[in-house]
Amino acid sequence: MNIILLGPPGAGKGTQARFLCDERDMIQLSTGDMLREAKESGTEMGKRVAEVMARGELVTDEIVIGLIREKLEGDKKGGFIFDGFPRTLPQADALADLLAEEGETLDAVIEMQVDDAALVARITARATCANCGEVYNDLTKPIPEDGKCSNCGGTEFTRRADDNEESLKQRLMEYYKKTSPLIGYYYAKGQLSSVDGLGEMSEVKAAIAKVLG
Repeated sequence: MNIILLGPPGAGKGTQARFLCDERDMIQLSTGDMLREAKESGTEMGKRVAEVMARGELVTDEIVIGLIREKLEGDKKGGFIFDGFPRTLPQADALADLLAEEGETLDAVIEMQVDDAALVARITARATCANCGEVYNDLTKPIPEDGKCSNCGGTEFTRRADDNEESLKQRLMEYYKKTSPLIGYYYAKGQLSSVDGLGEMSEVKAAIAKVLG
């Protein structure tokens, strides 16, 4: 099974992707993670990525599609979760072509719907374990009282510099400008399902499980 998780920054895509990886043995394909991994791999594609990033340029769609192709041709496990890709209509077309070439299908596109004001409130309260990446939130999942990460026992927590209201509003505007057309694109293809991304983590998880069956 191959799925896309759509939603603005902070909607909880990463958290839900981790649940799917743990429970359905799926593989999360996060653009950022793939680029970092490629950069350190020493492969031909990795060298291209490193050169582009060293110049401070944006990695092209062609390179990202190439990285995804490498993943699709490797161990498929329980299928792939596309997180952060596609972001634009040309990328969506390129992904559709690639999946067809590899004999794969796109089984579901899940939009995590959120209210912008509530999302800003949630993200500005977000903190991450510096050691393992476990996400905490002052409002919904505070850092344990003993100051230790419940996942790894780490004691250092970080907050993203751009997790502030002004920066978030700009990131949301960028998301709606570039990525919103994908909602209509996948709706027209009959592949789109929507869930309430602002529910409790367990509620969102259950809603996604219902979509996937």
